[in-house]
Amino acid sequence: MIELLSIIALGFFLGMRHATDPDHVIAVSTIVARHRSITHAAIIGALWGVGHTVTILVVGSGIVVFGWVIPVRVGLSMEFSVGLMLILLGVLNLTGFFQWMNSALTRAPGAPAFVHSHAHAHGDYIHTHPHAHDPEIHPHDPARNPMSWLDRHFRQLGIYQAFRPLVVGLVHGLAGSAAIALLVLTTIRNPKWAIAYLLVFGLGTIAGMMLITGALVLPFALSSHRFSRLNSGLRLASGMISLCFGVYLIYEIGFVNGLLTGHPQWTPR
Repeated sequence: MIELLSIIALGFFLGMRHATDPDHVIAVSTIVARHRSITHAAIIGALWGVGHTVTILVVGSGIVVFGWVIPVRVGLSMEFSVGLMLILLGVLNLTGFFQWMNSALTRAPGAPAFVHSHAHAHGDYIHTHPHAHDPEIHPHDPARNPMSWLDRHFRQLGIYQAFRPLVVGLVHGLAGSAAIALLVLTTIRNPKWAIAYLLVFGLGTIAGMMLITGALVLPFALSSHRFSRLNSGLRLASGMISLCFGVYLIYEIGFVNGLLTGHPQWTPR
């Protein structure tokens, strides 16, 4: 029993460690970049962890209980999807930054002299650009932002706020489920305890990601009001890192590991 409890405890802390993988941290940083509340950021981390845990449990249980064998191209495709997702998240952040740059460099004729910047929201999208009050002058249509389409179509749904981090977690869990399940198979022979281990591992990733997102949001929150340029720079950095790391994964999985060539090679990791 003591040995089993030790394995379970190890699973929880390994789950927390798993949450710190670079692709995980980069992905959630692009999401929390638009938030200013530690509580909201922690909720985002928890939702990411729930999505990750669901996929780990479903795919991992299939491997542990039913002996599923994931084909090489399917396994590589699951990891390839992470690269595509990181590119998408990076582009969304960069689109918001370039809107800010365009507004900062162009000023409408007849605009008042007192123009200032501060972070403000259009729906769920938070950004910064120069604008004026009294009279109110906004340099762009508030409905034209990277998240406007999703806002219009999903705002009425209660699950909308949970949609993005949950899906990101599902994709990450899909990419890592095979490696985690195979690791469990080499350690725990009893299928019931193996599934319990996967669940505890998932709880560890939830706890770890809540801590990470709570810490990540701090620089964005502290710079959103008084240091708008720094805030925009941080969001630019998160978008660029996500985009570059996504491109790196696409190259690594697509060409080095052979998904897009005729000789695919895959080792679950």
